[in-house]
Amino acid sequence: MSQASLAAADWWRRSHAARQRGLMLLGLACLASFLLSIAIGATDVGIGQFVAWLWSLLPLGGEAPPAGAQAVLLQIRLPRALAAAAVGAALGISGATVQGLFRNPLADPGLIGISGGASLAAVAVIVLGGSLRNLLPEVLHPFLLPLAAFAGSIVATLLVYRIAALRDDLGIAALLLAGIAINAIAMAGVGVFIFMSNDDQLRSLNFWMLGSVGATTWHTLLPALALMLPAAILLPRLARALDLFSMGERQAWLSGIDTDRLRRRAVILVALAVGAAVAISGTIGFVGLVVPHLVRLMLGPDHRGVLAGSALLGAALLGGADILARTLVMPAELPIGLVTALVGGPFFLWLLLRRRGGAV
Repeated sequence: MSQASLAAADWWRRSHAARQRGLMLLGLACLASFLLSIAIGATDVGIGQFVAWLWSLLPLGGEAPPAGAQAVLLQIRLPRALAAAAVGAALGISGATVQGLFRNPLADPGLIGISGGASLAAVAVIVLGGSLRNLLPEVLHPFLLPLAAFAGSIVATLLVYRIAALRDDLGIAALLLAGIAINAIAMAGVGVFIFMSNDDQLRSLNFWMLGSVGATTWHTLLPALALMLPAAILLPRLARALDLFSMGERQAWLSGIDTDRLRRRAVILVALAVGAAVAISGTIGFVGLVVPHLVRLMLGPDHRGVLAGSALLGAALLGGADILARTLVMPAELPIGLVTALVGGPFFLWLLLRRRGGAV
């Protein structure tokens, strides 16, 4: 083996080991955020009681915590912590995929209309939900909101593709322009439904549009998780194709990548993840923008690390944001979208300034 080959192999081993260490640290941060999310709240139910409850499930386990503590853990804290982790992971990995697909670190799912379409459909269900539920069997009622959000994201995505195809151009610029237009139309539709809502619906919509996982229950969480799971499994498999795509569409095509098929798969999977996330938490901005960029700074540009790391860091950061949202003004609660915006807004400006200076 030549000296150059040995050096390349040694570099790959070192970079692979560094990526594994970085992912391990992000996994620990995700676990810490999840446990803190369970432990912290207005009611004095801590990690010790959660561990005691887990221990009591074993055949030779100890005594379970009191019934009141179990109710808080199982009906409030646990679904909320899982929701924050799942939504953060979905937005993080979706943002990383979109940025890789558009070869632009300033991209996020909102740019191609995915978030707007999901929000419009979800708001329509909230405002018109009574009429819609009467048309469906009761067993499907918990699935109505996540399925509607996913359907809205898919319809928005198909419209973006159709508009771009009418110009005989499925390139990045055409998809971006069509996505911005569809997103603007979707947000106008959201405004119409907000205008139509009654006082109770308006209060719910105002909080929901700023993002929250405070009202999460198992009935709303489990159907959304079922929709997120295929995206979580399949998106990391696009890592190699996205690495080649980052060098340019022509280079990816010459390397054997079907670029049109890659775009379709990536956008549909992102729509699935974002639609389910919107159904759980409403609209939460900046996670899909900030998280992938931070992961690239930590682990490098290889999408094998970026996609997995973005899911882990997204879960950790949104879990931390939810802890701040529920504790900063206790006993009241801030919308989680305000917390992410306070962090993401300055970071976005920093990205723009770096890009202007040629650093991004």
